Amino acid sequence: MENGMSSTGDAQLDQSIRQWLQYDKNPKTKSMVQDMVKEGNKEALKKCFSSRMEFGTAGLRAAMGPGISCMNDLTIIQTTQGFCCYLEQSIGNLKERGVVIGYDARAHPPSGGSSKRFASLAAAVFISRGVPVHLFSDITPTPFVPFTVSHLGLCAGIMVTASHNPKQDNGYKVYWENGAQIVTPHDKGISKAIMENLEPWPESWNTEEALKSTLLKDPYQDINTEYFKAIQKHCHHREINKKSEVKIVHTSVHGVGHTFVQSAFKAFDLRPPYAVEEQKDPDPEFPTVKYPNPEEGEGVLTLSFALAEKEGASVVLANDPDADRLAIAEKQESGQWRVFSGNELGALLGWWIFRCWREQNSDAAAVKNLYMLSSTVSSKILRAIALKEGFHFEETLTGFKWMGNRARDLSDQDKTVLFAFEEAIGYMCSPSVLDKDGVSAAAIAGEMISFLATKKISLSQQLTTIYEEYGYHISKNSYFICHDQAVIRSLFERLRNYGGTKDSYPTECGRFAIDAVRDLTTGYDSNQPDKKAVLPTSSSSQMITFTFSNGGVATMRTSGTEPKIKYYTELCAPPGNSDVPHLKKELDDLVDAIIENFFEPDKNKLQPKPQ
Repeated sequence: MENGMSSTGDAQLDQSIRQWLQYDKNPKTKSMVQDMVKEGNKEALKKCFSSRMEFGTAGLRAAMGPGISCMNDLTIIQTTQGFCCYLEQSIGNLKERGVVIGYDARAHPPSGGSSKRFASLAAAVFISRGVPVHLFSDITPTPFVPFTVSHLGLCAGIMVTASHNPKQDNGYKVYWENGAQIVTPHDKGISKAIMENLEPWPESWNTEEALKSTLLKDPYQDINTEYFKAIQKHCHHREINKKSEVKIVHTSVHGVGHTFVQSAFKAFDLRPPYAVEEQKDPDPEFPTVKYPNPEEGEGVLTLSFALAEKEGASVVLANDPDADRLAIAEKQESGQWRVFSGNELGALLGWWIFRCWREQNSDAAAVKNLYMLSSTVSSKILRAIALKEGFHFEETLTGFKWMGNRARDLSDQDKTVLFAFEEAIGYMCSPSVLDKDGVSAAAIAGEMISFLATKKISLSQQLTTIYEEYGYHISKNSYFICHDQAVIRSLFERLRNYGGTKDSYPTECGRFAIDAVRDLTTGYDSNQPDKKAVLPTSSSSQMITFTFSNGGVATMRTSGTEPKIKYYTELCAPPGNSDVPHLKKELDDLVDAIIENFFEPDKNKLQPKPQ
């Protein structure tokens, strides 16, 4: 290679490195790459340059650092140039309407990367093409970006965040003009445009000029006001909230959520939650937690429980670092804390939001216009509530991009989408944000808790009441870690050619008979007359759902962002069957059979979820 640099012996890799050194203007990442080349560190160079981050429907998610496989100044510029070109081709009035860009508090000092820096570079790219940019002047929750797209009628939104990923990661999440995350084929179109615009445009690095441009606006104050005004439509018990004595603890887990959840409680006239002091300010190091993911349960909530004990609070609310998800825990009579699963919270919030709606709508026919949504790997509890109460329930593929887009389609047909959720503690409680939103969900949960407290009912008791009325739905979800794509492929292929017979799925799993199989990788569904799945299929990810004759449903799927094979299982009992220990044992036995017969962890060398 030039500059007296040795070659790696791989022409494509050398070309990639050469191009990088020519294009990169960030002194930190540039010198990191130069050092690797000088030292002849082939392994490190391969890691950074052998494959470019793939732009998918979730945008980008990768570690911050040098090279085309990481999040850094240059890859952000390249991605944004591609996205900008794609928008120019797709939307005629882009230069009149513009885009919004938000960011969280992540930073990676060694490579000089941070969410704020990446957001300024993205803004510079759009401004260099004459596109108006609404760039938030400070950190915001992820839901503020889709809210702004819808509220201001913009062409697109970008949120720079890695949500609850480890601290070294960052991400680039994209919303379309309809206010929902992009779906296929936009990702393919953007991906192609990125590859056609790898060389930085002359003004793309010039953030200083961009930040002075008349095309740049700061939506922070306006959106802060408008968002909290919009969510007040979902406040139905203001008088109860004002008088409530309920004590609630809130943690934002070193992320952006603190001030916004305080404001949401204020908008509902709820008493402010006690903030976990050590975790309330944004800190990209996430010093008090191993993983900044409230889904991991108790470990992340240790400090919250301690504060709750000190203040005599009975409920803990926790947001993930970009505040689009919400976990809830409640102190039980035994003194133990119960962390609710996403499915249990989906049942509670779905019940509550429908109850509030019914109180305000006496017209019996109006219920026919109502919809609730959940993803196919989430609990079927909303289906049971919908059947009994007369509203519509629909299932979508996994991920809020599907629910957000479906919600938009339904609202365009003058239908009301009251609520959507997924088991990964994501809830959409207001149509003003077509994505999961942990801020509005926190306030709505606060009101539900205050209302139940006036009747001396705990969340756990209310959950039992819901299950008694609509049927118990007991779920058990987990995952195995597997870094070997070939093993993952063969595990799923074995299920498609079971017992060595081509295109033949299992008819039983241990002692459990299988009634139906749906494979959304191949598009097969044994329940449909033509054997074709109704939901969209994707050959690039693995996903098979088994329905068992005992009322069990199990889905096995790969994760789009992590090296995991996940499983989601649920036993749906009809109303009246409330022998919970028996139902739990039946589900445990079913899960054991699935692990033993379908995952074969010993043979496939799968690592279980860390305890």
